[in-house]
Amino acid sequence: MQRRLAVVMDPIESIKIVKDSTFAMLLEAQRRGWALHYVVPGSLGFRGGVAGGRLAALSVQDDKAGWFQLGEATWRPLAEMDQVLMRKDPPVDADFLHDTQVLAAAQRQGAAVTNDPAGLLELNEKLAALMFPACVPPTLVSREAAEFKAFAAEHGEVVLKTLDGMGGRSIFRSRHGDPNFNVILETLTADGRHLAMAQRFLPEIADGDKRVLLVDGEPVSHCLARIPQGTEFRGNLAAGGRGEVRPLTERDREIAAIVGPEMKRRGMRFVGLDVIGGHLTEVNVTSPTCIREIDAGAGLNIAGTLFDALERGPT
Repeated sequence: MQRRLAVVMDPIESIKIVKDSTFAMLLEAQRRGWALHYVVPGSLGFRGGVAGGRLAALSVQDDKAGWFQLGEATWRPLAEMDQVLMRKDPPVDADFLHDTQVLAAAQRQGAAVTNDPAGLLELNEKLAALMFPACVPPTLVSREAAEFKAFAAEHGEVVLKTLDGMGGRSIFRSRHGDPNFNVILETLTADGRHLAMAQRFLPEIADGDKRVLLVDGEPVSHCLARIPQGTEFRGNLAAGGRGEVRPLTERDREIAAIVGPEMKRRGMRFVGLDVIGGHLTEVNVTSPTCIREIDAGAGLNIAGTLFDALERGPT
C-alpha cells in the first residue's frame, strides 16, 4: 500500500527550492513512491474532536520555473497519513503552538509526526542548548537590565538576542560601555517584560557558524559553515553569510555525541546544531535547514538518510 505523507510548511509558492530543506524531503519522498499531501496553511483544527486540516494532493519537481502542482484541498483527519512533517518556520508564536497542539492530538489519534510535537512544545531553540552546559559558551537569560550589564562587564563583548528569532534577526553585537546598550535591552526585553539571551561573543564566528545536522541523533558527515561577509558579524545565510561545506571536526562530533542521544529520546528525528568555535549556541528543532547546500557540496542525500529512518519506524 502506498505510504501517505502530509507536510505542514510555510506557503510552498514562496520557497526558494535551491536551498529549501523541506523541498528536498518532498522530492525524496516522491522518489520513493510516497503520496504527498500539502496542508493548506492556517487550516489545521478539529472536527468532532478529530485533528485534521485541509489537505491537497501535491507533486513536486526540481524546476525553478514551476516546482509544484496541487490538487483540490479537502478536509481530512491527519491520522489517515502515515507520516506528518511539521516544517513550519519560527517564530514560535501562539499560532505555531496551537498548530503543534493539533499535531499532538493527531499523534494520539494514530499519526506519526516528525519532529515529535511534545519536543517542539518543550524545546525553545535558544534555551535547549543550555541543557548541555559542557558545550555552550557563557550565557545569561534574563529580563533584568542590571543582569545584562553585569554580564557585559564580566565578558566584555557580547551577543544579545531574543528567544524566538530565526535567520539572524534581532541579534545584536555589543560591549560593556556601549552607549546603545540600554536601548538594545529595551528593544529585546520590551522594557523588561520578555526574556532575552546574552552570550559571550565568539570571535571564531569569522571562521563560520556551522550547521551540524542530526538524523535520529546521529550526525551527518559534513556541515555547512556560514561565514560572515564584509562588516556583518552574523553568518546566517539570510543575513548574507557565505556557505562552505566542510567535514565535521572532532569537536563537532563530540558535541553531537552529547546532544544526539537526548534529541533521539525526545523524538527529535531531524535536528540542526549551531556550532561556533567549538561551542554549541542553538539546537534547531522546528525546521532545520541546509540539506540542499550540504548535499550539493558533499555529494550526500540527507533527505534519503532521514526517510530511511522514517521508514524504519519510531526510534
